[in-house]
Amino acid sequence: MMQDEVLRLAAEAAIDYRAQPAPGFEQVASFEQVLGTLDERLPENPADPAEVIGELVSKMTPGLRPMTSPTFFGWVIGGSHPTGVAADWLTSAWGQNSGNVVITPAAAAAEQVVSTWLLDLLGLPPTSSVGFVTGATIANFVALAAARGELLRRVGWDVERQGLYGAPVIEVLIGADAHATVYSALRYLGLGSERVKAIETDESGRMKPDALRDAFQSIDGPAIVIAQAGQINTGACDPFTEICAIAHDHGAWVHVDGAFGLWAQASPRFRHLSQGVELADSWATDGHKWLQLPYDSGFAIVKDRVAHERCMSIEASYLPSAESSVREPSAYVPELSRRARGFAAWAMIRALGRSGIVEMIERHCDFAAALGKKCASIPGVQIVAPIELNQLMLRFGDNDEATLATVGEIRRRGSIVVGPALWRGEWIMRVSVCNFGTGPDQLPEVEREIAAAWEEVRPRFLDGSRDTLRTAGAV
Repeated sequence: MMQDEVLRLAAEAAIDYRAQPAPGFEQVASFEQVLGTLDERLPENPADPAEVIGELVSKMTPGLRPMTSPTFFGWVIGGSHPTGVAADWLTSAWGQNSGNVVITPAAAAAEQVVSTWLLDLLGLPPTSSVGFVTGATIANFVALAAARGELLRRVGWDVERQGLYGAPVIEVLIGADAHATVYSALRYLGLGSERVKAIETDESGRMKPDALRDAFQSIDGPAIVIAQAGQINTGACDPFTEICAIAHDHGAWVHVDGAFGLWAQASPRFRHLSQGVELADSWATDGHKWLQLPYDSGFAIVKDRVAHERCMSIEASYLPSAESSVREPSAYVPELSRRARGFAAWAMIRALGRSGIVEMIERHCDFAAALGKKCASIPGVQIVAPIELNQLMLRFGDNDEATLATVGEIRRRGSIVVGPALWRGEWIMRVSVCNFGTGPDQLPEVEREIAAAWEEVRPRFLDGSRDTLRTAGAV
């Protein structure tokens, strides 16, 4: 049958792609080049499905970045583990619209089991509710929607029915080094991204409890404190025990953006870094980072199940009603129609188990620490902040241009991928270790590539008469 052939062609193309050596970051086709192969008038007539899949593969593959490579460190991106990918193929083939427990019982059952497993892995209150969303951006949105609704309910305002017009003001307190996606969630919710109170942080980006305590002196009303597990550059976690105590003393809701850092909770060796995170009221984390699920996958977790349901539930006469004791998938996410993300999540956790997840997290953290130690011995290379989890920041020659040039040279060489980032007003090179295949075997190659790129770049920034780097302003 034609449909069998098409599915087989797609599977073979996917297997071939993963078996090939990954291209270098700069060795892929540009947006303009890929667009040039696609830009044509709307097709008027059907085409052979097998030919369409073949054309898709041939035109898209040249423009694919090597994000599944074990030496991709450009961003905190998981490697799309083959088990998760295979389960995701089945998810598409099964075609389940997972919004309702009666209509899609298998998808709902998978989500319920994964919710229990997830709360156990992350050491969070077992009665918390979990919504399966696209990623931490929407997970933050969902959790903060629950916070908004519950805080206003406490002061007599039903935001789900009355909206925000005339509602009491909610103050938002957030660490000065919070991730940009949290501000997006605040915009979506009408809480604003510029009216927040930024709380001072330490040298690793952790919120300072004393600064938070001082900020509450000028607040008299509903408030949300947004903390984070895993600062995007340093990997540092906020001091949750102190933050939660201060916030709760003032009746505030504590939300934790834990896109990757919340997974420290799974590791006996690293969970001390996130100590007290379970005291918060809601959490957001990704499945497509340290759980290695294919894109997209995230989890919105809320301690107050009723508050979660109140802000997200959907009712319609054409939707079958489940028993009140049964978890309704659409009650915890913004969408009614959506992908059945629970299938791949179930397969991934089932395949790795607790010990496999712990081993992977600890291996990545050990890799970052070992690479940092090696790089620190290279003349002119500086470790910018203590290495706590899987994030490593390097600076070259204490010079912005030298650092950016080294990143560019590494990408030009093509063996590994790293990325630049701004930290405290200076450019650094960030190494984010988050691929299931990354381990000690890649360490020598990665260290060699960084050292070789710096060796190539360094002479451009040396003063001709002295063995010193030119200042950034003189370059």
